[in-house]
Amino acid sequence: MGNTLIKIAVPVIGLAAALVIALVGYFVVQSWWSQPPAVLGFGDGPTQPIAFPHTVHVTTAGLDCQFCHRTVSTDEAAGVPAVAQCRFCHDFTRITGEQSESPTAEAEIAKLIGDLIEGPDPVNWARVHRLPDHVQFVHAPHIQQGFSCSTCHGDIASMEVVEQVRNLKMRDCVDCHRNNEAPTDCTTCHY
Repeated sequence: MGNTLIKIAVPVIGLAAALVIALVGYFVVQSWWSQPPAVLGFGDGPTQPIAFPHTVHVTTAGLDCQFCHRTVSTDEAAGVPAVAQCRFCHDFTRITGEQSESPTAEAEIAKLIGDLIEGPDPVNWARVHRLPDHVQFVHAPHIQQGFSCSTCHGDIASMEVVEQVRNLKMRDCVDCHRNNEAPTDCTTCHY
């Protein structure tokens, strides 16, 4: 009788343990998947080779995202402006006498229009937002549907240093597609 009880108890205990592990795993993944980015360790953006305060360019200068990220409404990627575009604006402000009052800003602008412009290489900006290689995110249809850049990128206009504010995991994207009656077929984003 004792052996029979052991033969029954071991599988039941094993099944109960597996069920507990599965439930704990589910809730951990579920919780992680849906957590706001601050809880997931997002926060300060990466250090860039040149300090680029979006606060000044968007709020003070009144530039729209698409002024610098010109390909966002037509191409897959938003694109980063060429150094020549940055230099054009900063040369123009110098001609009109609109130099910054901040010595720090002037030092960063000097990096941009000084030595860097002479070399053949663009500024090696540190990437802030990254999706897995098997995910295709095309900016153009989102912009053409009227979504603001801030929907995914947050309030860039108030960021001295750009940081990732959404987790950009599959669930985030699928939930947004469902809420906006957009396609949720796998091939929409995966190739």
